[in-house]
Amino acid sequence: MDQMPHPKDFFPATRMRRMRFQTFSRRLMQENRLSCDDLICPLFVIEGQNQQQSVASMPGVNRLSIDLLLKEAETLLELGIPAIALFPVIDPAQKSLAAEEAFNPDGLAQRCVRALKAELPELGVITDIALDPFTSHGQDGLLNEQGYVVNDETVAVLCKQALSHAEAGADIVAPSDMMDGRIGAIRNTLENHGFTNTRILAYSAKYASSFYGPFRDAVGSAGNLAGGNKYSYQMDPANSDEALREIALDLQEGADMIMVKPGMPYLDIIRRAKDHFGVPTFAYQVSGEYAMLKAASANGWLDERQVVLESLLAFKRAGCDAILTYYAKAAAQWLSRG
Repeated sequence: MDQMPHPKDFFPATRMRRMRFQTFSRRLMQENRLSCDDLICPLFVIEGQNQQQSVASMPGVNRLSIDLLLKEAETLLELGIPAIALFPVIDPAQKSLAAEEAFNPDGLAQRCVRALKAELPELGVITDIALDPFTSHGQDGLLNEQGYVVNDETVAVLCKQALSHAEAGADIVAPSDMMDGRIGAIRNTLENHGFTNTRILAYSAKYASSFYGPFRDAVGSAGNLAGGNKYSYQMDPANSDEALREIALDLQEGADMIMVKPGMPYLDIIRRAKDHFGVPTFAYQVSGEYAMLKAASANGWLDERQVVLESLLAFKRAGCDAILTYYAKAAAQWLSRG
């Protein structure tokens, strides 16, 4: 076997720091760049008019009534952010065991989608396809008598939900439930009803993570879940090969894009997915990641702007085409200032 050359054989002819010496040469050799085109902003919608509710565990994030959400969405569009991801927060009285409100054509999410597409047709609207905001127990699917989340019955409801969102005008439906076979079923439903251009963003590698806590507070499902877990359908954080199998199945069933969730703790999954499949690959910088960066920055332990932009750039370096992040608005403002 040939011996590797010793570093002394190159030095000083090769000095890696030469290209780092000045700003212009650092810019010239930069391998990855972050722009507003890479950002998707999650937004929480509530009922009412001129209503805004703060999320205690996510400082700076608010639940907004449709009128205020439209104004926020317009600002995001003006900043150059191409799409938002919509998450409804419904009245607990509307939640049920069968999650009927999920596919109500006049439901909160559906009305919000129609308003967004009427006012801001050029803004991409992504909707969450999952039942946890609508079930009285906080799980992402229907339960049998033993309390187990049943798969096929849940998929049937998810198809109704996805169709109602497509009919309202959603550009992308994003199943985040992790039921088996739901991508193929939703794709067939959309095709059979003429929604051939409605895209599917599949949460293909969604892990049973402890980083989701603040999000569950935001959508009001934490109390319903009441200490329960989602281990029987979300992925084990210990597994990597399994993620590739999940992604392969979703792509075969008709997914247009795939999602890895959470983000930063799973950069290795993002890299493997991009290298293996080469398809549009998204990541979700989830609520727990946001809350940690916010808390550390508020305490003066981190420079918020620097660590946020570094974390988002890390997603790009790992292979992401787009990033869902609660920092989308702030990042777009920072990027515009240079």
